[in-house]
Amino acid sequence: MKTNLSRLLIALLFISFVTSCKQEPAKEVKETFEKKTIQTDPLASWNETSAKKEIMAYVDAVTDNNNSRFIPVVDRIAVFDNDGTLWSEQPAYFQLFFAIDKIKAMAKDHPEWKNKQPFKAVLEDDIKTLAKGGQEAVVKLVLASHAGTTTEEFKSDVKKWIAIAKHPTKNVRYDQLVFQPMLELLKYLRAHDFKTYIVSGGGVDFMRAIVTEVYGIPEEQIIGSRFKTEFDYNNGNPVIKRLPTLDFNDDKEGKPINIHNIIGKKPVFAAGNSDGDLQMLQWTASSSQKSFMLYVHHTDAEREWAYDRDSHIGRLDKGLDQAKKDGWTLVDMKNDWKVIYPFELR
Repeated sequence: MKTNLSRLLIALLFISFVTSCKQEPAKEVKETFEKKTIQTDPLASWNETSAKKEIMAYVDAVTDNNNSRFIPVVDRIAVFDNDGTLWSEQPAYFQLFFAIDKIKAMAKDHPEWKNKQPFKAVLEDDIKTLAKGGQEAVVKLVLASHAGTTTEEFKSDVKKWIAIAKHPTKNVRYDQLVFQPMLELLKYLRAHDFKTYIVSGGGVDFMRAIVTEVYGIPEEQIIGSRFKTEFDYNNGNPVIKRLPTLDFNDDKEGKPINIHNIIGKKPVFAAGNSDGDLQMLQWTASSSQKSFMLYVHHTDAEREWAYDRDSHIGRLDKGLDQAKKDGWTLVDMKNDWKVIYPFELR
Protein backbone atom coordinates (compact mmCIF):
# COMPACT_ATOMS: atom_id res chain seq x y z
CA MET A 1 0.00 0.00 0.00
CA LYS A 2 2.88 2.37 0.79
CA THR A 3 4.28 1.67 -2.67
CA ASN A 4 0.91 2.39 -4.20
CA LEU A 5 0.50 5.54 -2.14
CA SER A 6 3.83 6.94 -3.27
CA ARG A 7 2.78 6.32 -6.85
CA LEU A 8 -0.49 8.09 -6.18
CA LEU A 9 1.36 11.12 -4.88
CA ILE A 10 3.55 11.41 -7.96
CA ALA A 11 0.43 11.12 -10.06
CA LEU A 12 -0.98 14.26 -8.51
CA LEU A 13 1.61 16.30 -10.37
CA PHE A 14 0.10 15.25 -13.66
CA ILE A 15 -3.61 15.65 -12.99
CA SER A 16 -3.78 19.30 -14.01
CA PHE A 17 -1.89 18.74 -17.26
CA VAL A 18 -3.77 15.79 -18.75
CA THR A 19 -6.53 16.54 -21.24
CA SER A 20 -9.33 14.36 -22.39
CA CYS A 21 -8.51 11.91 -25.13
CA LYS A 22 -12.00 10.52 -25.71
CA GLN A 23 -12.40 9.68 -29.36
CA GLU A 24 -15.52 8.36 -31.08
CA PRO A 25 -14.76 5.16 -33.00
CA ALA A 26 -15.17 5.19 -36.74
CA LYS A 27 -18.52 4.07 -38.10
CA GLU A 28 -16.94 1.02 -39.70
CA VAL A 29 -15.53 -0.07 -36.34
CA LYS A 30 -19.00 -0.07 -34.79
CA GLU A 31 -20.47 -1.91 -37.76
CA THR A 32 -17.71 -4.54 -37.71
CA PHE A 33 -18.13 -5.04 -33.98
CA GLU A 34 -21.91 -5.44 -34.30
CA LYS A 35 -21.54 -7.87 -37.19
CA LYS A 36 -19.07 -10.04 -35.32
CA THR A 37 -21.20 -9.93 -32.17
CA ILE A 38 -24.12 -11.26 -34.18
CA GLN A 39 -21.81 -14.03 -35.35
CA THR A 40 -21.14 -14.82 -31.68
CA ASP A 41 -17.47 -13.93 -31.65
CA PRO A 42 -16.70 -14.06 -27.89
CA LEU A 43 -13.90 -11.51 -28.29
CA ALA A 44 -15.65 -9.25 -30.78
CA SER A 45 -13.84 -6.05 -29.80
CA TRP A 46 -10.42 -7.65 -30.36
CA ASN A 47 -8.73 -7.36 -33.72
CA GLU A 48 -7.64 -10.58 -35.43
CA THR A 49 -4.07 -10.24 -34.21
CA SER A 50 -1.72 -12.64 -32.45
CA ALA A 51 -2.94 -11.70 -28.96
CA LYS A 52 -6.51 -12.81 -29.64
CA LYS A 53 -5.34 -15.95 -31.44
CA GLU A 54 -3.02 -16.89 -28.57
CA ILE A 55 -5.80 -16.47 -25.99
CA MET A 56 -8.30 -18.56 -27.93
CA ALA A 57 -5.77 -21.25 -28.81
CA TYR A 58 -4.84 -21.56 -25.14
CA VAL A 59 -8.45 -21.85 -23.98
CA ASP A 60 -9.25 -24.37 -26.71
CA ALA A 61 -6.28 -26.54 -25.69
CA VAL A 62 -6.72 -26.56 -21.91
CA THR A 63 -10.48 -27.18 -22.06
CA ASP A 64 -10.23 -30.13 -24.48
CA ASN A 65 -10.06 -33.32 -22.46
CA ASN A 66 -8.43 -35.07 -25.40
CA ASN A 67 -5.57 -32.59 -25.37
CA SER A 68 -2.41 -33.33 -23.39
CA ARG A 69 -2.60 -29.81 -21.95
CA PHE A 70 -6.12 -30.29 -20.58
CA ILE A 71 -6.71 -28.60 -17.22
CA PRO A 72 -9.47 -29.92 -14.93
CA VAL A 73 -12.20 -27.39 -14.12
CA VAL A 74 -11.21 -27.29 -10.46
CA ASP A 75 -7.76 -25.96 -11.45
CA ARG A 76 -8.90 -23.31 -13.93
CA ILE A 77 -8.00 -20.29 -11.84
CA ALA A 78 -7.58 -16.92 -13.57
CA VAL A 79 -6.32 -13.81 -11.76
CA PHE A 80 -6.51 -10.22 -12.96
CA ASP A 81 -5.00 -7.00 -11.72
CA ASN A 82 -7.52 -4.15 -11.73
CA ASP A 83 -5.95 -0.69 -12.15
CA GLY A 84 -4.62 -0.42 -15.70
CA THR A 85 -5.65 -3.99 -16.54
CA LEU A 86 -9.43 -3.95 -16.28
CA TRP A 87 -9.99 -0.19 -16.14
CA SER A 88 -7.93 2.95 -16.70
CA GLU A 89 -5.55 4.32 -14.09
CA GLN A 90 -4.44 7.70 -15.45
CA PRO A 91 -3.75 10.45 -14.53
CA ALA A 92 -4.10 8.90 -11.06
CA TYR A 93 -5.65 5.81 -9.52
CA PHE A 94 -9.41 6.16 -9.16
CA GLN A 95 -9.14 5.44 -5.45
CA LEU A 96 -7.03 8.57 -5.02
CA PHE A 97 -9.76 10.67 -6.61
CA PHE A 98 -12.21 9.09 -4.17
CA ALA A 99 -9.95 10.01 -1.24
CA ILE A 100 -9.68 13.63 -2.41
CA ASP A 101 -13.44 13.96 -2.95
CA LYS A 102 -14.12 12.33 0.44
CA ILE A 103 -11.81 14.78 2.20
CA LYS A 104 -13.67 17.68 0.59
CA ALA A 105 -17.01 16.19 1.66
CA MET A 106 -15.80 15.67 5.22
CA ALA A 107 -14.30 19.16 5.53
CA LYS A 108 -17.45 20.74 6.98
CA ASP A 109 -16.98 18.57 10.09
CA HIS A 110 -13.27 19.39 10.29
CA PRO A 111 -12.82 23.18 10.27
CA GLU A 112 -9.23 22.66 11.44
CA TRP A 113 -8.37 21.27 8.00
CA LYS A 114 -8.57 24.76 6.49
CA ASN A 115 -5.23 25.53 8.09
CA LYS A 116 -3.73 22.06 8.31
CA GLN A 117 -1.73 20.33 5.60
CA PRO A 118 -2.20 18.26 3.54
CA PHE A 119 -5.93 18.87 3.91
CA LYS A 120 -5.58 22.59 3.23
CA ALA A 121 -3.95 21.82 -0.11
CA VAL A 122 -6.76 19.44 -1.08
CA LEU A 123 -9.46 21.95 -0.17
CA GLU A 124 -7.71 24.65 -2.19
CA ASP A 125 -6.93 22.31 -5.12
CA ASP A 126 -3.29 23.17 -4.55
CA ILE A 127 -1.64 20.20 -6.27
CA LYS A 128 1.86 21.64 -6.07
CA THR A 129 1.77 22.01 -2.28
CA LEU A 130 0.15 18.60 -1.87
CA ALA A 131 2.92 17.00 -3.91
CA LYS A 132 5.55 18.64 -1.73
CA GLY A 133 4.04 16.84 1.26
CA GLY A 134 5.46 13.56 0.00
CA GLN A 135 4.24 10.10 0.86
CA GLU A 136 3.37 11.24 4.38
CA ALA A 137 0.75 13.60 2.98
CA VAL A 138 -0.90 10.91 0.90
CA VAL A 139 -0.95 8.50 3.85
CA LYS A 140 -2.74 11.11 5.96
CA LEU A 141 -5.35 11.66 3.25
CA VAL A 142 -6.02 7.97 2.75
CA LEU A 143 -6.22 7.21 6.46
CA ALA A 144 -8.57 10.13 7.07
CA SER A 145 -10.86 9.23 4.17
CA HIS A 146 -10.78 5.43 4.43
CA ALA A 147 -10.81 4.68 8.17
CA GLY A 148 -12.94 5.52 11.18
CA THR A 149 -16.10 3.95 9.77
CA THR A 150 -17.67 0.53 9.68
CA THR A 151 -17.22 -1.61 6.61
CA GLU A 152 -20.86 -1.06 5.64
CA GLU A 153 -20.57 2.71 6.01
CA PHE A 154 -17.46 2.74 3.85
CA LYS A 155 -19.16 0.59 1.22
CA SER A 156 -22.10 3.01 1.14
CA ASP A 157 -19.75 6.00 0.76
CA VAL A 158 -17.99 4.39 -2.21
CA LYS A 159 -21.27 3.45 -3.91
CA LYS A 160 -22.62 6.98 -3.57
CA TRP A 161 -19.38 8.40 -4.96
CA ILE A 162 -19.14 6.09 -7.96
CA ALA A 163 -22.74 6.91 -8.91
CA ILE A 164 -22.03 10.62 -9.42
CA ALA A 165 -18.27 11.30 -9.57
CA LYS A 166 -16.75 11.96 -12.98
CA HIS A 167 -13.23 11.47 -14.25
CA PRO A 168 -11.40 14.84 -14.54
CA THR A 169 -10.44 14.46 -18.20
CA LYS A 170 -12.81 11.86 -19.67
CA ASN A 171 -15.88 13.48 -18.09
CA VAL A 172 -17.66 10.17 -17.55
CA ARG A 173 -18.21 8.13 -14.41
CA TYR A 174 -15.19 6.14 -13.31
CA ASP A 175 -17.01 2.82 -13.63
CA GLN A 176 -17.54 3.57 -17.33
CA LEU A 177 -13.79 3.56 -17.93
CA VAL A 178 -13.54 -0.21 -17.95
CA PHE A 179 -11.99 -1.96 -20.92
CA GLN A 180 -14.55 -3.58 -23.22
CA PRO A 181 -12.07 -6.19 -24.53
CA MET A 182 -11.23 -7.27 -20.98
CA LEU A 183 -14.90 -7.55 -20.05
CA GLU A 184 -15.23 -9.92 -22.98
CA LEU A 185 -12.16 -11.86 -21.88
CA LEU A 186 -13.56 -12.34 -18.36
CA LYS A 187 -16.85 -13.59 -19.78
CA TYR A 188 -15.07 -15.83 -22.28
CA LEU A 189 -12.99 -17.50 -19.58
CA ARG A 190 -15.99 -18.03 -17.33
CA ALA A 191 -17.88 -19.58 -20.25
CA HIS A 192 -15.08 -22.17 -20.29
CA ASP A 193 -15.32 -22.83 -16.56
CA PHE A 194 -12.46 -20.62 -15.38
CA LYS A 195 -12.95 -19.08 -11.97
CA THR A 196 -11.97 -15.41 -12.23
CA TYR A 197 -10.40 -13.40 -9.40
CA ILE A 198 -9.23 -9.83 -9.04
CA VAL A 199 -5.84 -9.53 -7.29
CA SER A 200 -5.04 -5.82 -7.07
CA GLY A 201 -3.01 -3.32 -5.11
CA GLY A 202 -6.18 -1.28 -4.68
CA GLY A 203 -8.18 -1.35 -1.48
CA VAL A 204 -10.26 -4.52 -1.25
CA ASP A 205 -13.28 -2.79 0.30
CA PHE A 206 -13.13 -0.01 -2.29
CA MET A 207 -13.17 -2.53 -5.13
CA ARG A 208 -15.84 -4.76 -3.64
CA ALA A 209 -18.20 -1.79 -3.46
CA ILE A 210 -17.88 -1.22 -7.22
CA VAL A 211 -16.50 -3.95 -9.40
CA THR A 212 -18.72 -6.95 -8.64
CA GLU A 213 -21.49 -5.43 -10.73
CA VAL A 214 -19.05 -4.17 -13.37
CA TYR A 215 -17.04 -7.36 -13.91
CA GLY A 216 -19.44 -10.03 -12.70
CA ILE A 217 -16.91 -11.21 -10.12
CA PRO A 218 -18.30 -12.06 -6.65
CA GLU A 219 -17.01 -10.06 -3.69
CA GLU A 220 -15.34 -13.13 -2.20
CA GLN A 221 -13.21 -13.41 -5.35
CA ILE A 222 -11.85 -9.87 -5.03
CA ILE A 223 -8.46 -9.64 -3.32
CA GLY A 224 -6.66 -6.38 -2.54
CA SER A 225 -4.82 -4.28 0.01
CA ARG A 226 -6.64 -3.99 3.29
CA PHE A 227 -6.83 -1.95 6.48
CA LYS A 228 -6.83 -3.57 9.89
CA THR A 229 -10.30 -4.08 11.28
CA GLU A 230 -11.93 -5.02 14.56
CA PHE A 231 -15.21 -6.63 15.56
CA ASP A 232 -17.66 -4.67 17.71
CA TYR A 233 -20.74 -6.46 19.07
CA ASN A 234 -22.35 -3.00 19.22
CA ASN A 235 -25.12 -3.89 21.69
CA GLY A 236 -26.47 -6.71 19.55
CA ASN A 237 -25.89 -5.03 16.18
CA PRO A 238 -22.42 -6.34 15.26
CA VAL A 239 -20.18 -4.28 12.98
CA ILE A 240 -16.67 -4.48 11.58
CA LYS A 241 -14.75 -1.25 12.16
CA ARG A 242 -12.01 -0.03 9.83
CA LEU A 243 -8.90 1.06 11.70
CA PRO A 244 -6.34 3.66 10.52
CA THR A 245 -3.60 1.05 10.04
CA LEU A 246 -2.54 -0.94 6.99
CA ASP A 247 -2.95 -4.69 7.39
CA PHE A 248 -1.65 -6.00 4.05
CA ASN A 249 -0.21 -4.46 0.89
CA ASP A 250 -1.40 -6.50 -2.10
CA ASP A 251 1.27 -5.36 -4.52
CA LYS A 252 4.33 -7.02 -6.07
CA GLU A 253 5.33 -10.03 -3.93
CA GLY A 254 2.21 -9.47 -1.84
CA LYS A 255 0.10 -10.73 -4.75
CA PRO A 256 1.36 -14.34 -4.91
CA ILE A 257 1.35 -14.42 -1.10
CA ASN A 258 -2.31 -13.41 -0.99
CA ILE A 259 -3.13 -15.82 -3.82
CA HIS A 260 -1.59 -18.65 -1.83
CA ASN A 261 -3.20 -17.67 1.46
CA ILE A 262 -6.68 -16.89 0.11
CA ILE A 263 -7.16 -18.90 -3.09
CA GLY A 264 -4.96 -21.79 -2.02
CA LYS A 265 -3.61 -22.84 -5.42
CA LYS A 266 -1.59 -21.43 -8.29
CA PRO A 267 -3.46 -19.72 -11.09
CA VAL A 268 -3.07 -20.95 -14.65
CA PHE A 269 -4.05 -17.61 -16.22
CA ALA A 270 -2.83 -14.19 -15.06
CA ALA A 271 -3.25 -10.69 -16.49
CA GLY A 272 -1.57 -7.46 -15.41
CA ASN A 273 -0.17 -4.24 -16.81
CA SER A 274 2.77 -3.18 -14.65
CA ASP A 275 5.82 -4.28 -12.71
CA GLY A 276 3.56 -4.41 -9.67
CA ASP A 277 1.98 -7.48 -11.29
CA LEU A 278 5.23 -9.17 -12.28
CA GLN A 279 5.46 -11.51 -9.28
CA MET A 280 1.86 -12.64 -9.84
CA LEU A 281 2.65 -13.52 -13.44
CA GLN A 282 5.90 -15.24 -12.41
CA TRP A 283 3.98 -17.31 -9.86
CA THR A 284 1.44 -18.29 -12.52
CA ALA A 285 4.21 -19.17 -14.99
CA SER A 286 5.64 -21.64 -12.45
CA SER A 287 2.47 -23.76 -12.51
CA SER A 288 2.94 -27.42 -13.37
CA GLN A 289 0.01 -27.05 -15.76
CA LYS A 290 -0.11 -25.07 -18.99
CA SER A 291 -0.26 -21.41 -17.99
CA PHE A 292 -0.98 -18.15 -19.77
CA MET A 293 0.55 -14.78 -18.86
CA LEU A 294 -0.83 -11.58 -20.34
CA TYR A 295 0.31 -7.97 -20.08
CA VAL A 296 -1.90 -5.09 -21.19
CA HIS A 297 0.50 -2.63 -22.84
CA HIS A 298 -0.85 0.93 -22.90
CA THR A 299 0.11 2.12 -26.38
CA ASP A 300 -2.89 4.24 -27.41
CA ALA A 301 -2.30 7.92 -26.64
CA GLU A 302 -5.38 9.01 -28.60
CA ARG A 303 -8.10 6.75 -27.20
CA GLU A 304 -6.58 6.15 -23.75
CA TRP A 305 -2.94 6.80 -22.73
CA ALA A 306 0.49 5.60 -23.86
CA TYR A 307 3.02 4.71 -21.17
CA ASP A 308 5.33 1.96 -19.95
CA ARG A 309 8.94 2.15 -18.68
CA ASP A 310 9.04 5.73 -17.39
CA SER A 311 5.45 6.13 -16.24
CA HIS A 312 4.61 7.68 -12.88
CA ILE A 313 1.74 5.15 -12.68
CA GLY A 314 1.61 1.59 -13.98
CA ARG A 315 5.29 1.41 -14.82
CA LEU A 316 6.02 -1.55 -17.08
CA ASP A 317 9.78 -2.06 -17.28
CA LYS A 318 11.07 -5.34 -15.83
CA GLY A 319 7.79 -6.99 -16.71
CA LEU A 320 8.06 -5.86 -20.31
CA ASP A 321 11.54 -7.38 -20.57
CA GLN A 322 10.48 -10.70 -19.07
CA ALA A 323 7.34 -10.85 -21.21
CA LYS A 324 9.45 -10.50 -24.37
CA LYS A 325 12.08 -12.91 -23.12
CA ASP A 326 9.66 -15.65 -22.01
CA GLY A 327 7.08 -15.26 -24.76
CA TRP A 328 4.23 -13.96 -22.63
CA THR A 329 1.34 -12.35 -24.49
CA LEU A 330 1.62 -8.57 -24.85
CA VAL A 331 -1.66 -6.88 -25.68
CA ASP A 332 -0.92 -3.81 -27.79
CA MET A 333 -3.91 -1.66 -26.89
CA LYS A 334 -3.65 0.49 -30.01
CA ASN A 335 -3.43 -2.36 -32.50
CA ASP A 336 -5.16 -5.26 -30.74
CA TRP A 337 -8.37 -3.55 -29.58
CA LYS A 338 -11.10 -2.20 -31.85
CA VAL A 339 -12.58 -0.18 -29.00
CA ILE A 340 -11.38 0.69 -25.52
CA TYR A 341 -14.51 1.50 -23.52
CA PRO A 342 -18.08 0.14 -23.68
CA PHE A 343 -19.54 3.62 -24.25
CA GLU A 344 -17.70 3.82 -27.59
CA LEU A 345 -20.18 1.27 -28.94
CA ARG A 346 -23.26 3.39 -28.29
